[in-house]
Amino acid sequence: MAAERGARLLLSTSSFWLCCLLLLGRPVPAAAARSGSPPQSPGSSVRTFTPFYFLVEPVDTLSVRGSSVILNCSAYSEPSPKIEWKKDGTFLNLVSDDRRQLLSDGSLFIRNVVHSKHSKPDEGYYQCVATVENLGTIVSRTAKLTVAGLPRFASQPEPSSVYAGNSAILNCEVNVDLVPFVRWEQNRQPLLLHDRVIKLPSGTLVISNATEGDGGLYRCIVESGGPPKYSDEAELKVLPDPEFTSNLVFLKQPSSLVRVIGQSVVLPCVASGLPTPAIRWMKNEEALDTESSEKLVLLAGGSLEISDVTEEDAGTYFCIAESGNETIEAQAELTVQAQPEFLKQPTNIYAHESMDIVFECEVTGKPTPTVKWVKNGDMVIPSDYFKIVKEHNLQVLGLVKSDEGFYQCIAENDVGNAQAGAQLIILEHAPATTGPLPSAPRDVVASLVSTRFIKLTWRTPASDPHGDNLTYSVFYTKEGIARERVENTSRPGEMQVTIQNLMPATVYVFRVMAQNKHGSGESSAPLRVETQPEVQLPGPAPNIRAYAASPTSITVTWETPLSGNGEIQNYKLYYMEKGTDKEQDVDISSHSHTINGLKKYTEYSFRVVAYNKHGPGVSTQDVAVRTLSDVPSAAPQNLSLEVRNSKSIVIHWQPPPPATQNGQITGYKIRYRKASRKSDVTETLVTGTQLSQLIEGLDRGTEYNFRVAALTVNGTGPATDWLSAETFESDLDETRVPEVPSSLHVRPLVTSIVVSWTPPENQNIVVRGYAIGYGIGSPHAQTIKVDYKQRYYTIENLDPSSHYVITLKAFNNVGEGIPLYESAVTRPHTVPDPTPMMPPVGVQASILSHDTIRITWADNSLPKHQKITDSRYYTVRWKTNIPANTKYKNANATTLSYLVTGLKANTLYEFSVMVTKGRRSSTWSMTAHGTTFEFVPTSPPKDVTVVSKEGKPRTIIVNWQPPSEANGKITGYIIYYSTDVNAEIHDWVIEPVVGNRLTHQIQELTLDTPYYFKIQARNSKGMGPMSEAVQFRTPKASGSAGKGSRLPDLGSDYKPPMSGSNSPHGSPTSPLDSSVLLVIIVSVGVVTIVVVVVIAVFCTRRTTSHQKKKRAACKSVNGSHKYKGNSKDVKPPDLWIHHERLELKPIDKSPDPNPIMTDTPIPRNSQDITPVDNSMDSNIHQRRNSYRESVRNTPSTDTMPASSSQTCCTDHQDPEGATSSSYLASSQEEDSGQSLPTAHVRPSHPLKSFAVPAAPPPGPPTYDPALPSTPLLAQQALNHHIHSVKTASIGTLGRSRPPMPVVVPSAPEVQETTRMLEDSESSYEPDELTKEMAHLEGLMKDLNAITTA
Repeated sequence: MAAERGARLLLSTSSFWLCCLLLLGRPVPAAAARSGSPPQSPGSSVRTFTPFYFLVEPVDTLSVRGSSVILNCSAYSEPSPKIEWKKDGTFLNLVSDDRRQLLSDGSLFIRNVVHSKHSKPDEGYYQCVATVENLGTIVSRTAKLTVAGLPRFASQPEPSSVYAGNSAILNCEVNVDLVPFVRWEQNRQPLLLHDRVIKLPSGTLVISNATEGDGGLYRCIVESGGPPKYSDEAELKVLPDPEFTSNLVFLKQPSSLVRVIGQSVVLPCVASGLPTPAIRWMKNEEALDTESSEKLVLLAGGSLEISDVTEEDAGTYFCIAESGNETIEAQAELTVQAQPEFLKQPTNIYAHESMDIVFECEVTGKPTPTVKWVKNGDMVIPSDYFKIVKEHNLQVLGLVKSDEGFYQCIAENDVGNAQAGAQLIILEHAPATTGPLPSAPRDVVASLVSTRFIKLTWRTPASDPHGDNLTYSVFYTKEGIARERVENTSRPGEMQVTIQNLMPATVYVFRVMAQNKHGSGESSAPLRVETQPEVQLPGPAPNIRAYAASPTSITVTWETPLSGNGEIQNYKLYYMEKGTDKEQDVDISSHSHTINGLKKYTEYSFRVVAYNKHGPGVSTQDVAVRTLSDVPSAAPQNLSLEVRNSKSIVIHWQPPPPATQNGQITGYKIRYRKASRKSDVTETLVTGTQLSQLIEGLDRGTEYNFRVAALTVNGTGPATDWLSAETFESDLDETRVPEVPSSLHVRPLVTSIVVSWTPPENQNIVVRGYAIGYGIGSPHAQTIKVDYKQRYYTIENLDPSSHYVITLKAFNNVGEGIPLYESAVTRPHTVPDPTPMMPPVGVQASILSHDTIRITWADNSLPKHQKITDSRYYTVRWKTNIPANTKYKNANATTLSYLVTGLKANTLYEFSVMVTKGRRSSTWSMTAHGTTFEFVPTSPPKDVTVVSKEGKPRTIIVNWQPPSEANGKITGYIIYYSTDVNAEIHDWVIEPVVGNRLTHQIQELTLDTPYYFKIQARNSKGMGPMSEAVQFRTPKASGSAGKGSRLPDLGSDYKPPMSGSNSPHGSPTSPLDSSVLLVIIVSVGVVTIVVVVVIAVFCTRRTTSHQKKKRAACKSVNGSHKYKGNSKDVKPPDLWIHHERLELKPIDKSPDPNPIMTDTPIPRNSQDITPVDNSMDSNIHQRRNSYRESVRNTPSTDTMPASSSQTCCTDHQDPEGATSSSYLASSQEEDSGQSLPTAHVRPSHPLKSFAVPAAPPPGPPTYDPALPSTPLLAQQALNHHIHSVKTASIGTLGRSRPPMPVVVPSAPEVQETTRMLEDSESSYEPDELTKEMAHLEGLMKDLNAITTA
């Protein structure tokens, strides 16, 4: 019986290893790694389109410096999308940004907006990007964030006076983006605006129907986040209404404006005169009714406000002011623009591979929007397979699986942008039904080859000679291109097809497949065909002419090409503004076309290309024509007045800006009048390009107003504002030379001297100019004459470190006056070159390891080969943003790369580079970012504390904090504990903790026993160092031994008698009589054999339920299953039958020194300590120690799935329930009150497996090793003894649990495990098994004889 049971156990063990060997060799199906693919089963439904769109998109925003801004963005999808942001086309790194933050709904929050003259990091164009894994990406519209600049006044209020009942204006011009932050104060008190007092959009204050209460001191304030900025104060005086009349003048005239549909616009117009003028408005020669219209409102002073602007409101507006018999008018152009709007949005599309599709998109807007396409957030670049057709539609030819995703049509013009998207799903071809499929079509040939098409013919497949019900698909592609397009036959049985729209002189590859009612058959062999060279294209269109139809349109005409070579299908007209390189085109079907919306008086070039069925023909020659001229749309610039004498004034000006001249300037119209009321206006015409005019015959001591307007052949443009100057009371004296200038100052530089002066104190003598003389040691070497208005001059091309003498004399027609002398020494040539160097570009950070990053860059100031031949060097700086106040580190390099070492692992760094050459340096380059690789933790977990769980004294809770230097994401911890702080580390018990938890419970400890705890952290790179040992003593028991304890509780201080000799392990032996001890040992052995039999029978009955548990453990991929959870299923070497010849055979035969199992001999209860007979021979002692050393000294390896595979194997065999922890675990579940002597995992004697285990050496109270077996992890820290001990607090009492044997398997590589399994299996041959059984029977006889005696 015993022999049969032993054989059964051996066979069970062999089948266990064989099962695991088979599973380890089983290949993993490739399909198991795929996810997200569409259903393939015949009954599966077609994939549906996924709703994925933006709920909220960012809008253009105006902010001020120092404030906070939120750019809203929210996208809908299931599952929820990941939101990212782009600024100026580059993704923002919000992880390391302490000012920009991504809110929960996807919005971007910018704290404390930064804006200065040289740094504008927050201003720009922002775009929201939403991504769903395995689905696609969409982008929002682009929003512009504008930060109001620093307040600066272009004009400030000036003191003025106004007659009661008249209108007055006070100017306050600031940056356009600061106008909303402008307010006014009167006498340092906030000014309330109302119907009579308004603020124009420019910031100007208008007061109409002035009263005495309107007088006072006015100033405007700009409040833009920082301290308010105040303008100068100006006093407004309100004068009583005089009895006489005054001239009618405009205080404020309307100017041309551009507005967007839906906005409001104010056309300013304020006039002054006595009697008080009346203002009326006209549009395109039609009077506007401002009284009955809800849309048109006449504001204070006469300005016109138009609300909710539409395209019909565009046109020319005239402001007409009338006072008595006087009438004046001013005009302004209102241009209305419209944001892009979609007339037709793209729609979702289902398609199969190799098909062609078109996404449609029609937009409108003013100016005409441009359209671009985006796929999954990336720009679609037009190519042979991605084409823009019919202006805005996207055509995709020869679909492949990677084309699947979200496509967006983005329309943009000067006003704004908009986007609309659709999803493309590539469907799998329907699976074939049961039935025969056709074979490959035969004899595929190109029967006709042209430049743009190929005709293919073929014969029916051999499997279906008639082929009346077969349809065919022709797949074709350019040679070397992965995309295939498909063309299907039009009717069943047709065996030819013509492939159109091919490229001339191009090689194509064709193959044909036949389909019947069951599905598609085999493909024919590829056929390679090259198209003919192009010879069938249309020639150039003759007689192309272009003429200007208006200032903004040009008409182009042409005739049909003479060598058409086929019917002309359409024409394409290309045109381009001269001086630019952006050519535009339009498709036309007729022989003429008028292009509108062109710039006035601008030259354009035109050409025409004819298209036939073969494609585009030869282009015509370019024809250039200029649009017609128009009146200038802007006034002359820089108007200035120079009083010559008491009767003449010289007026100077510059032409209008070139873009506003709208034609050839033929002259200028000068209008002037006396500033006093009722004076007549005098006009003077200046022809040609003259930019100054002397006005003579004026009155002495009289103020005159002047204005200038530019002329073209079409008429007069707008005039400048009135500018005044007063003639002298008397003419200056020119009968003598001027007096000496009142002062002379010199400022020497390296190669120049800046000379400045003030005119003579006597202003009654005419000064025509100044003469400057200079030279080294003498002022007479060179002389320069400058105009009398000039007050400074820079003398150039001087020698450094030289002493120059300078003289200044005023002169007139009589001669030169008295000179004024000064000397100066030019500076030495030591100042740096004022031209800065260009910063390096293309800075890139390449991560090499956990502490090393290589920085590379390019230098545009070097030649193309980037070879450094001078003494320049580069400075690399880097820092990390965590913590935020980290300082930069610098290093110099003489090459275009640098290796930065000594960095922290798993840390984001930013890098920038500057170049220095001599005394010249560049600014810092744009930053590059890089995150170092992860590395094993280099510090242990911190703050390890141990407390007992309230109400459960046998359960303790271990708490800790992550390591200071985690060097990566912590994936788990390992808790080591032992009762012997000096024990080898592999003799400590292991408790794994998966994930980043910072607390763990350990149950069923021994009462009143000191334990030592160490913790080790791990990340994806391995294990870190262990913490210092922390000591904790469990509470004392309040009663006798725990429930079900088989041995009496000897107490933690129990020491066995030392009179006997020690066992081979040093355990003390009992002083009992040797014969009595022998009887006890034999009795215990017999009981153990009986228990083995019971276990074998019991586990056989529980095979079914046990297999289910094993399968569940197989399916788990959780890391914790590799530790505690699977320990019950891991089979140690057979420890129940330890024959001398059997004991070490698996280890001796193994070619690899790594054992599968490692023991942890730490008993938890003092009950487990049992005296052992020391009568073992020395041979056994040596053998046992050799086994122990071979296990201890074997290094462990990284945890592999091998242990999981071993666990799974029990599904295919009888469970080895009679060995190790499987029996103990099950028996514990059924009867917690029953306790067994633990079977020690260190074999020493053939019969010791059936006896009580040897106790460990005397020392501190040890604890029961009743832990689930746990695989050892790789130990990268030092396994030295740590004697420093921390003391933890003592908790409360709890319950005990039966002891269990502790086996700590180490998981070697799969190949190593396989070798060991093979060796283990080969150790038990049939003849050896027979010998073992015979020996076992002999042992049983000896036992019976001893028992009988």
